Order: sequence, then C-alpha cells, then structure tokens
Amino acid sequence: MPGIDECLLEAMTLPGARGAAIVDWTSGLALGSVGDPPGGDHEATAAETAEVARSAAEYQAFAPKDDPLDPARGGTDRKELPVEDLMVTTRTGFHLIRFVETTFDSSVFLYLWLDRHTGNLAMARLRLRDLSERLVLV
Repeated sequence: MPGIDECLLEAMTLPGARGAAIVDWTSGLALGSVGDPPGGDHEATAAETAEVARSAAEYQAFAPKDDPLDPARGGTDRKELPVEDLMVTTRTGFHLIRFVETTFDSSVFLYLWLDRHTGNLAMARLRLRDLSERLVLV
C-alpha cells in the first residue's frame, strides 16, 4: 500500500499528468505535492483546490436533505462523504479531485492536474479511485 510520496509518484505516471498533490481540505495545506502546480505555487494550489473540495463536500446541492441514505431520514448510517470526486475542465487541462476515505476524519483528497491534449480523463479518474483506496496515511 503506497504512502503519500509513492501515491503521488504513481499518479504522475498517468499520460498527461502535470502535477499532483494530497491536500487536507479543512486546512488547505498540502500533505505532499509533485510536478508543476497551476500558477506555479503549490501552496496556493492546495488552498484553492481545498476551497472547491470543501464547498462540494458541505453544500446541500451535493448532499441534499432528502438523500435516502441520510441517517436523519431513516437511512443507513454512513460515514463516507456524499461526493466521490470532482472534475473541472479548462481550455488547457483537466483538474481532478478525489476524496480519500480515512479511518479518522476523511478530510483529505488527491488532486491531479492533466494536460487536456495528452491526458486521458477516464483513465485518470479510475486510477485516482484505485490510489485513494490503497493510500496509507500515517
């Protein structure tokens, strides 16, 4: 099972990968990063992607009150976040955020920046899912 560095290096083997990070979305701090960040600043990229991730994880548009799995509505008790991943496309790239379920607070995500012309969005999404399931945070 890969740790942070191994996970990031494996993410960078994807076709078109330009940069990757593991970010805590509650603090906006990168636990690790590799490659080129958009705009050239790893810390700013971590903080900005954390804002996007936090919004998706907390806003009711993505976790509606009438969710049949919501324990408050008689559904099953679930610990996972209502959002699995986010994809943002720009004219030059793809930005993927994959939430990582952990045994503690699940406030971590994998971020991957792909070149739009050489990256494979479907393959990247599947690989990030696999990496997020195998990632060991210690």
